[in-house]
Amino acid sequence: MSASPCHIHDHRPIVAPRRRPAFLLSTLLLAVAALLLTALAPSPAAAADPSPVPLPSISATTTQVASGLRRPTALAAPDDGTDRLFITEKSGRVRVYHPDTGLASAPLLDITSSVDESGNERGLLGIALPPDFADSQDLYLAYTALPDGAVTLARYRLDESRLEPLLAQPHAEYSNHNGGQLAFGPDGKLYWSIGDGGGSGDPFRSGQRLDTLLGKIMRVDVSRACAPLAYCVPGDNPFVDTPGARPEIWLYGLRNPWRFSFDRADGSMWIGDVGQGRWEEIDHLPAGRGGLNLGWSCYEGLEKFEGGDCAPGAQHTEPVFTYSPYTGGCSVIGGHVYRGREYAGLVGGVHIATDYCSSTVWALRPDGRGGYEQAEIGEMPTQVTSVGTTVDGEFYVVNDLPGGLHRVSFAQEEPTCRVDRTVTAWGTGATVDLTVTNTGGTPVSGWTLAFPLSLGQTVVSDWNTELFQGGNAVSAANAPHNATIAPGASVTLGYLVEHTGDASPPPRFTLNGDACAVGR
Repeated sequence: MSASPCHIHDHRPIVAPRRRPAFLLSTLLLAVAALLLTALAPSPAAAADPSPVPLPSISATTTQVASGLRRPTALAAPDDGTDRLFITEKSGRVRVYHPDTGLASAPLLDITSSVDESGNERGLLGIALPPDFADSQDLYLAYTALPDGAVTLARYRLDESRLEPLLAQPHAEYSNHNGGQLAFGPDGKLYWSIGDGGGSGDPFRSGQRLDTLLGKIMRVDVSRACAPLAYCVPGDNPFVDTPGARPEIWLYGLRNPWRFSFDRADGSMWIGDVGQGRWEEIDHLPAGRGGLNLGWSCYEGLEKFEGGDCAPGAQHTEPVFTYSPYTGGCSVIGGHVYRGREYAGLVGGVHIATDYCSSTVWALRPDGRGGYEQAEIGEMPTQVTSVGTTVDGEFYVVNDLPGGLHRVSFAQEEPTCRVDRTVTAWGTGATVDLTVTNTGGTPVSGWTLAFPLSLGQTVVSDWNTELFQGGNAVSAANAPHNATIAPGASVTLGYLVEHTGDASPPPRFTLNGDACAVGR
């Protein structure tokens, strides 16, 4: 991963006249109560949440609002009524953007003299603002420090222009996999991610070890100090009583958790963990669930990692979404669940993430049955390094090169294709028949249908297409006889797979890069 990886009611008093008979008073009060209940009861249409918009009907676009940033890595919004965004630059500066005045030329702060930015992934990597920022004027930074690249958490006091290192993890051998995300959780504690120490294949076996902060997400209390520490370890951290373990650890088994976030609505945690080369993954964990082992380096994504560190009897928490580099991706950029106002009826409750190389906008949403709906709903600018939100929950992204800030917008655009699926499974085999319908108003002349296979599925043969499988990614191009799909018309295609237990059909499709509705 480049571092570049409430309701208001009018309550009026009801005054009964003197010596009003008791039965009249009771009748009056009952009538008023009934009126109030009628007024306060939701209408039938409002009694239930509106049906969610299907993910393939959502389109994400971006608008560049600032340029001139030098390798931006992260962004955060101070809740101080100023509508500003703070943007970190790899070299050690924090820049300020305001929607009315643009990007300020003078940095908010400059710690370049303390930052080791050697190599592609070192530098100033993360920023977080405490809930009391408007009063305290403190902010928190994650960076690789001079002289040896130690991954460091520090407090910066704006009113004193003073940097106070709080916690550091040696990271000298390799310059990659520094993590660097900082975020205050719904519990007010500060969470911080660090990668596994770099190199490839977890050479230090850091992911599964509890005596190092490498390959972990930490949780600390920075609102006070517990000498000799400059911070406190929360007493309910999962490993405070484990001999030999670092008590700061909240989660382990991570490779390079470059970006993570908390859902404002339910406090759950979403993590984008950058893969080794076969799988990028996104994890979704319930609020307050510390101590979980996310698998690395025993697993990469859902697959056993060859040569990995697998402890006997270890329990691993699986990712909720994976994709392979055959999609064009290389480094997942974990994002946020949309909880803003402008697009609440469209993408409220949807997790939006992207990839540094492919720029694909991934949309994920729990389906209520233990799984997740998923779709590709657009493209980000090239080389996005971070997704951030305003205080009101609207989305912005920064991209590495050429260094810009972009506002993210969403719209509803009905898909111009639909794919219906029929699976016939037996033993270790299955046939999958797909019907692709052109639901748009213009003919499709020459097409490629792209979709992922479940882990363990291998295509043996296919029909009515020119099909190619790379990893779990399939691209099926038209055959000469079905190259054109007229509006309202359909073509059929299919394939035979061998599988290792999962014969489920593809969960998502794109036709010539556009997301398709998924039928039966």
